[in-house]
Amino acid sequence: MKALDELTFDNRFARLGDAFSTHVLPEPLDEPRLVVASKAAMALLDLDPAVAETPVFAELFGGHKLWAEAEPRAMVYSGHQFGGYTPQLGDGRGLLLGEVYNQAGEHWDLHLKGAGMTPYSRMGDGRAVLRSSIREFLASEALHALGIPSSRALCVIGSSTPVWREKQERGAMVLRLAQSHIRFGHFEYFYYTKKPEQQAELAKHVLNLHYPECREQPEPYLAMFREIVERNAEMIAKWQAYGFCHGVMNTDNMSILGITFDFGPFAFLDDFDAHFICNHSDHEGRYSFSNQVPIGQWNLSALAQALTPFISVDALKEALGLYLPFYQAHYLDLMRRRLGLTTAEDDDQKLVEGLLKLMQNSGVDYTLFFRRLGDESAELAVKRLRDDFVDLAGFDAWAERYIARVARDGDYTQEQRRGRMHAVNPLYILRNYLAQNAIAAAEAGDYSEVRRLHEVLSKPFEEQAGMEQYAQRPPDWGKHLEISCSS
Repeated sequence: MKALDELTFDNRFARLGDAFSTHVLPEPLDEPRLVVASKAAMALLDLDPAVAETPVFAELFGGHKLWAEAEPRAMVYSGHQFGGYTPQLGDGRGLLLGEVYNQAGEHWDLHLKGAGMTPYSRMGDGRAVLRSSIREFLASEALHALGIPSSRALCVIGSSTPVWREKQERGAMVLRLAQSHIRFGHFEYFYYTKKPEQQAELAKHVLNLHYPECREQPEPYLAMFREIVERNAEMIAKWQAYGFCHGVMNTDNMSILGITFDFGPFAFLDDFDAHFICNHSDHEGRYSFSNQVPIGQWNLSALAQALTPFISVDALKEALGLYLPFYQAHYLDLMRRRLGLTTAEDDDQKLVEGLLKLMQNSGVDYTLFFRRLGDESAELAVKRLRDDFVDLAGFDAWAERYIARVARDGDYTQEQRRGRMHAVNPLYILRNYLAQNAIAAAEAGDYSEVRRLHEVLSKPFEEQAGMEQYAQRPPDWGKHLEISCSS
């Protein structure tokens, strides 16, 4: 394991030059202190977990110190926001400190969010507040633990720095890790500003560093775009299967790697509601839960437009046509496993859709239903879960089909069924009210609840002794928390 001064930097994006980013130094937080750190994320950098408790850790990730080899840069990009094109965005409060490569040969971006003003702050103060930093940290690590592709979070650093939002809050920084922070909006920026040389350099950079296997194909950039399409289809399939709502699927928030990125007003479903809108600023429901699938395709179309200098329009359209089949295959595979099925039948899609329709009209807890479905045999489980539904006749008809489907699936013991289902159906998810409880304690100076919640969510499929309160249905107030982009 390494100490903080033993990290090895290789700042590949910074070497692209000033057309792609601007050199900016972090603006230090007052009285930086560790709120929470992820041992799993630290392991990606080969860091000794003990260094998180040292003063220099908070100073580095609170903007007071910097490695000599780091090259902090604010990236420039653009993007479609709620469907409208914004010509220039960029890292308004974030800085790419540099790229570290580990003993496994992986490169990881160190991206500090809340680091102060940059040329792209657009009249903002460049700060992040404690509540949003905690939410992003918890979500990044929780999604990873669920098997959903995501950026990672190393730590949150709190402070005494005052920050004004709707009220005065305290500033914080979150250190994010990803193998790239390049977005769809990077390609859009150089396409719409008509900078073909930089556009070509960016495409070459992404191809060589992040999709090297595509270089062997007859049309490398087309092969890369197909891979991006499938990665996004798989990511969104996992969002839908686990009830995750991103909230702000602008093209500047979409990763070129197909990972969940830029957490704002996200939420996991409590009661199943296909029309759920987690962002109270999304007045028309553009980014509602059910719209995430078509919006994913819309965003990929926007990226395709920006790639027309390298790929023919017909080839791009053909690749985009793969999105829904990819999505449906990944989604149905995971939903079969969530239902305890190991084989495929033609009517499985109807079985899933029928269940969700019944859930929609009954206020059924999405996560706990699937977990409890695996606790017992199919016959006993549906009897126990029946009372959660309003349409009892409808549920009985579905349960009869489900029991027959399980019987056709194969001959296995209930212990095998439970083990297989519990391995894909979490007991613990990041519910908004749990995050809010942890934030309220942290804002009062008590970080123990944030750390405890992080530990619980790092093992979402394992029943943890003494943690029963994290697996309960939320109280009524917890289902109606409004989360905004203001952070």
